[in-house]
Amino acid sequence: MDKSYDLPRIIDGCKAGSAEDFALLVDIYTTRLYGYFYRLTGNNELSDELLSELFAKLVVKIGSYKGGSFDSWLFKIATNIFNDYLRSKQRRKKLHEAKKKQLKSEITEPKRSDNERIDKLQIQLAKLNDETRELIMLRYYSQLSLKEVAKIRREPIGTTLSKLHRGLKRLRELME
Repeated sequence: MDKSYDLPRIIDGCKAGSAEDFALLVDIYTTRLYGYFYRLTGNNELSDELLSELFAKLVVKIGSYKGGSFDSWLFKIATNIFNDYLRSKQRRKKLHEAKKKQLKSEITEPKRSDNERIDKLQIQLAKLNDETRELIMLRYYSQLSLKEVAKIRREPIGTTLSKLHRGLKRLRELME
């Protein structure tokens, strides 16, 4: 991620109500947050919807940011929005089953594209449980440190590391 901007100044501007600074903050984080939601859902429209909800919530919550890692704070809100979505729709199992069914049909006819390895990764990620997939996405796709991920998940760093290690091992097995 490009760090040539002054994030603390932008955040202060957002807290002061600057639409320009808020637009800049949206520009800085849109790609990473959309990717995070997409990797969790596998659905473009749902990812857009969750991203919109996140930025709407950010307008209200930016004043509650008290320092520390802004990335960690922001991705914690994103994680909460995703979990709220799953709970409110009571669709965790249905979403999982529908995705598995879709991926099984895609597996029968392998794609022949430049993105074949990425397609395979997406398919195998969908086979992991929600917690493991979320953990891998927070750590690697969202580029958060292990400490930040542990803080978001409200668990000791050793527990996070252990779960991540088991999840990566399972993903490697699936990729073979």
